[in-house]
Amino acid sequence: MTIVRAGLDAPSGCNKQTTSLVIVNDPETLAKIKDAINPPVAKTAPAMVVVLSQKINAYRDRCFAVQDYSAAIENMLLAIVELGYQSCWYEGHITDEDRICDKIAQILNVPEGYDVVCILPVGKALDEVKAPVKKPYSERFRFNGWK
Repeated sequence: MTIVRAGLDAPSGCNKQTTSLVIVNDPETLAKIKDAINPPVAKTAPAMVVVLSQKINAYRDRCFAVQDYSAAIENMLLAIVELGYQSCWYEGHITDEDRICDKIAQILNVPEGYDVVCILPVGKALDEVKAPVKKPYSERFRFNGWK
């Protein structure tokens, strides 16, 4: 519930709250989802957060669903690590042209009007976690303009 709260308490454009979550910890359901993902990922994760989004227009007929679910995912990733677990943001892998997201939606009986946009497998890392190499801060930020 800590992870769920972190995600659903994230800011939402015009408070439209376009993000919903399905927590999957049932081994049978989890196995079906993992079998639908090709190439495979998260084979050892004992749980998964499936992130759903609704396209709801907000300010000036603009939809902020991508920003909404991105904020929710970031909050959940931070909560997951704080709780001593690991995860990974899988979006493109499941939403590209082979539409794994549609298979996951069918497995979970996701209603019409909701899109599966991301999965976050949750578990203990099998290997040592190493942060990716980042560019130096001096290349990525400035004060008071780009000088």
